[in-house]
Amino acid sequence: MSSTTETQTEVPVSLEEQPSVLTADEVATLLRVNRKTVYVAFKQGVIPGGRRIGGTIRFSRERVLEWLANGQECAPRSPRRGVR
Repeated sequence: MSSTTETQTEVPVSLEEQPSVLTADEVATLLRVNRKTVYVAFKQGVIPGGRRIGGTIRFSRERVLEWLANGQECAPRSPRRGVR
């Protein structure tokens, strides 16, 4: 009887298997950065394709991958609607 402890590692999911809408955690995994880095970059307008939905941010997988392929230029900010 072996008493070895197995370490769980996160297996990367192929790009085709990812949903079309990504969470900040999924974008962080894709970019291999901390989740906080994704939030800061989104707030600064660096990462495109993000939309705030309630208290969360969701990213368009297509827009993020396009941004990566085109050299990670700063994303243009979309006009804010309903600012109170």
